[in-house]
Amino acid sequence: MKKDFVIRGQTASGKTEVLNFSGFKPGMAYRITEFSLYPSELNSTKELSGSITAGKTAVSPTASVDFRNEGLIATTFLAQESNQWYGITHSIVNDTFLITQNLILMVQTDTGSAPINWQCRFESVKMSGPQEAVTNYKQYLISDE
Repeated sequence: MKKDFVIRGQTASGKTEVLNFSGFKPGMAYRITEFSLYPSELNSTKELSGSITAGKTAVSPTASVDFRNEGLIATTFLAQESNQWYGITHSIVNDTFLITQNLILMVQTDTGSAPINWQCRFESVKMSGPQEAVTNYKQYLISDE
C-alpha cells in the first residue's frame, strides 16, 4: 500500500536544508510527487526558485540548471508581483527517482534573503531485496560524485 506524506518548512534565500531519508524502513524507497514554494512576504515583487538534489552538493536553482544531472530530482519556479500572481509557476519533478538517502533542498529569491516557504509531497514505495540494493548503489554513486 502506498502512503503519501508531506515535508514542509521555511528556509532563508540562498540557504539549504537536508531532507532526511537515511535510516527509514528497510525495503522502502520514496518518490517525490510535488515540490511547491510560497513567499513568506506578500508585499513585494519576487521570483522564487528551488531545487532538490540527491547529489553531494546543492544545485543553485537560479544558475543554469542542467537536467542531465542525475542527482537533480526537482526544480520549481514561482513569480509574484505586488500581491498579484501572474502566469509563471513551473515545477518539474522526476517522480521515477527512488529515494533512499538524504536530499538537499535549496531555495532562492531575486530580492534579498527573506525566508521562502516550501512543501514537498512524497509517496512510499516497497522494494524487493535486489531492487533495494540497486537503488541504494545508484544513489550512492550520484551522491559520491
